[in-house]
Amino acid sequence: MLAAQAQGASDKTRFYRLEYLYMHQGDQGSRVNEFLSSQMPLISKNSRAVGVFTTVIGAHSPMTLVLTGHGTLDEMEAAHQQLRGNAEYRAAFDKLQSGSEPPYDRADCTLLRAADFSPEIVPLTEKPKTPRIFELRIYHSPTERQLQFLHERFAGAETTIFHRCGIFPVLYGDTIAGPNMPNQAYLTPFASQAERERAWDKFGADPEWIKVRDASIVHGGQIVANIENWILKPTPFSPIQ
Repeated sequence: MLAAQAQGASDKTRFYRLEYLYMHQGDQGSRVNEFLSSQMPLISKNSRAVGVFTTVIGAHSPMTLVLTGHGTLDEMEAAHQQLRGNAEYRAAFDKLQSGSEPPYDRADCTLLRAADFSPEIVPLTEKPKTPRIFELRIYHSPTERQLQFLHERFAGAETTIFHRCGIFPVLYGDTIAGPNMPNQAYLTPFASQAERERAWDKFGADPEWIKVRDASIVHGGQIVANIENWILKPTPFSPIQ
């Protein structure tokens, strides 16, 4: 496999690439989905984790988010070259780009470095009968110092409280290339929007969380300046469901 061959290969997924494809109403989304669906076996072969999501609630809709995970930056670049060098992929990509209008209006790309406490994404053994939703939260910190305080809070009590309240993020990562740095992103699945609301209500009222939050503010100030929030749903062909 590519992961085993890449120079400096890591046993863990250490980097995530998030590609946001912003579209307008029309057939752009179906064209992008057709392309990604047809190439998913090759994309999956060259990535440790793959997810394709569309917007339910967010700053822009329609939007498709493509997430891929890699062990090293060398591995990420090798995966990119492997795709671009594949004749079938290249032909499908050229077809996507042809036509009377582009397949999307613009694209943004963010590179995350997985936090030490970030779990590995483990695909479900069976696709849920009712599709889950995923919440992508991006916490913007005023300074790198305060981002480190945020790390310490997540690595300590906050994640334990998360789990007690039914919040189980599948990745945490710091943006190392992308907008509004410094920030940390995390991605959490929920069985439904109602389950998400119950979990966050329980978390917000948790006495231990209130103590942890207040203590972190005393120690490091307001370590989260603002939060960017997306509610996403996986496409039917997304390996992450």
